[in-house]
Amino acid sequence: MMIKKLATSVIFILFFCTICHSQIKYQYSEPKDLNDEWKTENLKSQHIDTTRIYKMFTQLHNNKHKLHSVLLVKNNQIIIEEYFNGHVVDKPHDLRSTTKSIRSILLGIAIDKGFIDSIDDPISKYLKNKIPNKNLDDRKEKITIKHLVTMSTGLDCNDWDKKSKGQEDKVYKKKDWIQYTLDLPMINEPGTVSNYCSMGVVILAEIISQASGMSIDNFSEKYLFSPLGISNISWGHTSDKDVIASGKRLYMTSRDMAKIGRLILHNGIFNETQIVSKKWIEESTSPKTKITGIDYCYLWWNIPFKINGKVINSKIATGNGGQYIMVFPKLDMVAVFTGGAYNSQEDKLPFAILNDVFLPTFVN
Repeated sequence: MMIKKLATSVIFILFFCTICHSQIKYQYSEPKDLNDEWKTENLKSQHIDTTRIYKMFTQLHNNKHKLHSVLLVKNNQIIIEEYFNGHVVDKPHDLRSTTKSIRSILLGIAIDKGFIDSIDDPISKYLKNKIPNKNLDDRKEKITIKHLVTMSTGLDCNDWDKKSKGQEDKVYKKKDWIQYTLDLPMINEPGTVSNYCSMGVVILAEIISQASGMSIDNFSEKYLFSPLGISNISWGHTSDKDVIASGKRLYMTSRDMAKIGRLILHNGIFNETQIVSKKWIEESTSPKTKITGIDYCYLWWNIPFKINGKVINSKIATGNGGQYIMVFPKLDMVAVFTGGAYNSQEDKLPFAILNDVFLPTFVN
C-alpha cells in the first residue's frame, strides 16, 4: 500500500519497540474541557487495548523528536491530546500547506454562495487586471479553477523540482507572485499532468478574494471560522518580503485543526449547521488525479492504510514539517499532528503512528 512507501523512509525513527527500563512510563490524562465546542472523554471509555498507545507515548516523552502535538478525536470527542517541545493547547501553529486544504473548503463556500459560478470557469474570468505578459500561449486561456485545485495548470510550476521556474522558493523572491506565475511558460496541456504547485493555490485565494470583494482572511473569518467557533488564528509567512493576503498561511491550534477535520467527517455540517455543501465535500475529497503516484483531490489527499487485512481510507491535509489533519470516515475518527521536521523525512512519523499504533488499536 502507498502508506508503506510513505513510512519506509522514517523507519529509523520508529523506536516504539525499544523501551529502556530506566524510562519514565507515560501517564495518560483525559483532555481538559475548555468550553470550546469540544467534548472530551477518557481513553478508557473506548474499551480498547491501550498497550500500543502507552508504549508509543512513553517513547515520545523519553526521546528526542520533532512532534509538537498529537490529538485524536473519536465519535466527536477528544480522547488523546499531547503537546511536546514547548507547545501548548492555545498556541497557534504554522500550518504550512495544510492551509491549502482549508482553501479548498473556502472555494466550496464561494461556489455555494454564488461568488464563483463554476469550478470549470477560466481563471481569467475572475482575475481583475492580471493577465499574462510573458510566454504568451493560447493554452493559458484554457486554465480553469479546477486546474488550480488539481495542480494541473500546465504551467512550469513544480515545488518538488528545483529546476522548475515556478518552484515556490524561487517565486518568493519575486515582487509580484501572481504576475510572475501567470507569466511562467506552459509545459503541458491544462488538465493533463499534475505537479505540486503552491503558486496555483495563491492564485485560487486571490480569485476567491476578488470574486467576493473580501480579503481571504476576512472571507474565511465570516464564512468558515466564525461559524466553527475559531478565533485564535493568524495569517503569516516565512518570507521576509511583504506578502499579499492571498499568499499568507494560516496559524491555528490543534483543536481548531480538528474542527476542520470534523467538518470534513460530517460532510460540511458543524453543530447542525451546513457550513459548506455536502456535494462540495464529497467532490473535493474524492480522487481526481495523482501526484507522485498518490491520489489527489481538490487540495486534499486520499491515502489508504491496510490494517489487519482491511483497507482504511483517509482524507488528509498535509503541510511541510509534519502538519496533518487526517480524517477516517469509517472509524468516525480525526487525527491531528503538528511538528517541526521541516524539509525532513521525519515529518512522515505521523503516518507510522497511525499505521502502527492508532489504527491497529481501533480496527478490529
